[in-house]
Amino acid sequence: MPRETSTDDSRPVPPDRRISSIDVLRAIALFGVLAVNLINEFRVSIFQQFLPLIAGGSWWDHAVETAVSVGLELKAFALFSILFGVGLAIQFERLAGNPTRGKLLVRRLLVLLGFGLVHLCLVWNGDILTEYALVGLLALPALYVSNRLVAIAGLVALVIYAALPLWLPPTFFPSDAWLRQHVAEATLAYSQGSWSEVVRYNLREIPDLMPLHLLVALRTFGLFLLGMAVWRTGLLRQPERYRALISGAAVLGLVLGFGMSVLDPPGPSSPFHAWGSIVSMMTTIAPVVLAIGYGASIVAFFAFTRASRVLRVFAPLGRMAFTNYLAQSLIFGWIFFGYGLGLFGRMSASHAIVIGMAVYLVQIAWSHWWLRRFRFGPMEWLWRTLMYGMRQPWRISRSTTSESAPSTRAPPIPD
Repeated sequence: MPRETSTDDSRPVPPDRRISSIDVLRAIALFGVLAVNLINEFRVSIFQQFLPLIAGGSWWDHAVETAVSVGLELKAFALFSILFGVGLAIQFERLAGNPTRGKLLVRRLLVLLGFGLVHLCLVWNGDILTEYALVGLLALPALYVSNRLVAIAGLVALVIYAALPLWLPPTFFPSDAWLRQHVAEATLAYSQGSWSEVVRYNLREIPDLMPLHLLVALRTFGLFLLGMAVWRTGLLRQPERYRALISGAAVLGLVLGFGMSVLDPPGPSSPFHAWGSIVSMMTTIAPVVLAIGYGASIVAFFAFTRASRVLRVFAPLGRMAFTNYLAQSLIFGWIFFGYGLGLFGRMSASHAIVIGMAVYLVQIAWSHWWLRRFRFGPMEWLWRTLMYGMRQPWRISRSTTSESAPSTRAPPIPD
């Protein structure tokens, strides 16, 4: 085992000097990711959502499905993507004095790519780590240019993403007949298959999912750049200085995001038919606008109100988001796939969300317990160790417990 490193750029940041709002944002975004994955991908085939709604189910089922669709679908992933871009900028800044900074960041993403491929192929093909690693490698050069260029490039990428559906041929999307057949096959394979059979079908399904990943890759790229720009502005380090901007972004993001989400492109007979393309682009980009509203609202509540006392409860889960994300896949895979309880295609949305909330609450408690004893979550520790090529300090010894004591002298720094 390699010896521990003690270089300044790899040394863990004491808990009292972390920017807690980032951990809270990451934790809340992870709940949104959990809810969307659980309702639309673990419980049923991911392609089920593209078919017409099936009659039946209780009022609670419809309420849960509507809440997840309107409030969280695409929005949670957009916020998570922005935070990933923030994380890239943080690492770039922390490694400023390291002559091998570029190599370390590339290694960090390559290690993430390895984890993602294992997760994608052997656990669940709804993985986002692989896409994040690949798009992250493409986004790394943006860290070396001015913040204005980063912001402009991010906005351009998002505008192109919003227009992309207008250019796609009708054959890009599968037919209803294909969708129905695929959903039936997936339900049989995932609900009754052994682990090896589930893995084989999981691998077989990956090519069918590639168009979806390619469609959102440009959005992910734009959001990574947006996250980098947000970090460089100092919004998260000195929120009091940007109170008006953060509050305005919260209100406008929520109002415009929800408003754009409910727009309906005018039909051919409408006098406003010429505006149809613009309306379509607005509905496509609406989840991004709403995600910005969510993020700004959480930062505002955390920085400017007493709600921070409650929101801090989520911070440990956010510090261990990587571990908790992978743990959710293992837990839900066992619940829904045939090698476990085999409830795929059989559980209602209302029952599933209750299970999801229970898992999330347990993860909050477990994250608190774990971080009182260890500096990182298990996967975070392994990721850092492989990135630096040296074993990272893990356990919190008696001599270092003082790191967790509150400090008012040292300014917060990122990890």
